[in-house]
Amino acid sequence: MQSDFKIHINNNLSILKEGKLLIAISGGIDSVVLAHLCSQMELQFSLAHCNFNLRAEESQKDEAFVVSLAEELGVEVFIQHFDTEVYAKTHKCSIQMAARELRYDWFKELAKQLKFDYILTAHHADDNLETFLINFTRGTGLNGLTGIPMVNNNIVRPLLPFSRRQIETFVKDHKITWREDASNASRKYLRNKLRHDVVPILKEINPQLLDSFQNTLQHLNDTAVIVEEQLSAFKKQAIVSEDHLGTTYKIAAFKAVKNQRAYLFEIFKNYGFTEWNDVEDLLEAQSGKLVKSNSHRLIKHREFLILTDFCHSEQNQKSILIHEAVREIETPIGKLSFNMVKALGDVSNTTIFVDKATLKFPLELRLWKAGDVFQPIGMTGKKKVSKYLKDEKVSLIEKEHTWVLCSENKIVWLIGKRADDRFKVTEYTKKTLKVSVV
Repeated sequence: MQSDFKIHINNNLSILKEGKLLIAISGGIDSVVLAHLCSQMELQFSLAHCNFNLRAEESQKDEAFVVSLAEELGVEVFIQHFDTEVYAKTHKCSIQMAARELRYDWFKELAKQLKFDYILTAHHADDNLETFLINFTRGTGLNGLTGIPMVNNNIVRPLLPFSRRQIETFVKDHKITWREDASNASRKYLRNKLRHDVVPILKEINPQLLDSFQNTLQHLNDTAVIVEEQLSAFKKQAIVSEDHLGTTYKIAAFKAVKNQRAYLFEIFKNYGFTEWNDVEDLLEAQSGKLVKSNSHRLIKHREFLILTDFCHSEQNQKSILIHEAVREIETPIGKLSFNMVKALGDVSNTTIFVDKATLKFPLELRLWKAGDVFQPIGMTGKKKVSKYLKDEKVSLIEKEHTWVLCSENKIVWLIGKRADDRFKVTEYTKKTLKVSVV
């Protein structure tokens, strides 16, 4: 395995030979073998060990073993302790997910602070097969069946071509010690059930299972490239706009393809949607209909689908008071500026001119709300903001992000849309105030 590993690095991962590496090490057989192989190749690396405090005394023994291994290999070691159970409870996730999030967040922060080029993990061919089977049993698209990537940004998995049997043989031949995690034998977790009960049967049916699996993965990855190229071309035709409010797609683009459901799935699968019948029904639904996931919404607006997330901070929803001395202020919708001018200029969606004498400070900037009324400039009567937005055929997303500038609860400007007639500049105006947002 040692010579095969060297050939693999030279041919496929030569980036590691000159890089500063951080090996994620648990003390288990896989990560220990990875550390020894990198040491034998004289790669420049350090070790990083997470103590999740989940196995009482055994967790402390794992940590002590890793420290001892670092001394043996003559490399630096970083240790981090986590209260994993508290994190899992706070974030409402499983212990396994909590441990995963904690370790990868720490690895990435460590790499950033100490300028490690790559983070190495010890996933191997059997792990890849198990991940494939997990995704298969839970239901997935093509991407869930293409396996663990060998290189994913700065995460590198050098052992992916090697099997668990090869790793065990290497340990035996070189008399290497490691720490055994008793939880690996438990059938409590799906991965372990597959590892101990399913995969052995598959290998009995096909002794060359891992080789066949690697060939299948190669075909699936080749197909995935073709699909991605087609999706990229489709997006260029379908996407109308992308901004802070979301991404807008032409419904006609989906209707023009043979399998619109497949395109909907591939375009929106990463946003948490599960009710694909409902998503497809949006293409024929009335304007305003929507489908929600835990993180996003897909909204039908006239001849478009608008994808938006739920990430609106409370700060961005609060009103802002603007005092008379203010000339510029940063707001959730951009920089709002107030300047005295001698003459009127061009009025636009981003600029209005008002008679300063009609204003009562402080002004208030806030989101519009139900019951708001204003007098659109050029009109003699008042109109509800809700009715104005409906008449303008404004989308639900844009409605939710419509702000108003107010003086004593009177709307001065429906920002980006219409000024109020009561504050306009007239022949009697002595001080003209230019209000702009950029």
